[in-house]
Amino acid sequence: MIVVTGGTKGIGRAIIEKFAQEGKNIVVCARNKEDLSSLKEAVENAHNVKVATFSADVSKKEECKAFVDFVNAQAEDIEVLVNNAGVFVPGSIHDEDEGAFEMMMQTNMYSTYYITRGLIKTMIDNKKGYIFNIASVASFMAYANGGSYSISKHAMLGFSKCLREEMKPYNVKVTSVMPGATYTNSWAGVDLPEERFMKSEDIADLVMSAYKLSDSAVVEDLVVRPQLGDI
Repeated sequence: MIVVTGGTKGIGRAIIEKFAQEGKNIVVCARNKEDLSSLKEAVENAHNVKVATFSADVSKKEECKAFVDFVNAQAEDIEVLVNNAGVFVPGSIHDEDEGAFEMMMQTNMYSTYYITRGLIKTMIDNKKGYIFNIASVASFMAYANGGSYSISKHAMLGFSKCLREEMKPYNVKVTSVMPGATYTNSWAGVDLPEERFMKSEDIADLVMSAYKLSDSAVVEDLVVRPQLGDI
């Protein structure tokens, strides 16, 4: 089965659709119960798969752990974990709102750490599995309006690199996915045409391509940008 955090919209939703087309059962968390219910109905009706949903705010440690318990209670091994949940609030380190750093670190980085730690033991025991951490080009570039978001995504890239080394002996693959501007809710309200952005389906296609490589190969870092460059 495939586990996706923050999977009701954008990149997470596109990845779920892609794996469901391959006949993979899905476990997904998000905050909004109505969105989860709509996702479950749509995906199960379109594909012959099971979708298990769990409402969680992954910025909270206890809710991350509750989701981990829910996943581990499923009667199926985890093939793929996609750490996709995230939030972007623009700002600068010197003047962004108080609490922005904690909020984005908790949502983007801490949730990835807690959920990965909670689910990876099965992969280690099975000596098989794949972890995709959905980071950003902000993981390795500084942006004037990136602030704490960029800090959190830099941390995610470092996390992925450390985890990749640790998991080599267990045949568990780890990929950092670092997209540029993708047409999701993060860019809502921006006065730019949709075609200036990448599509969420582009990222899902790349994730699936990496997943389908032979056991002897892994994509460590996946960087993809809009054809016309960063926004």
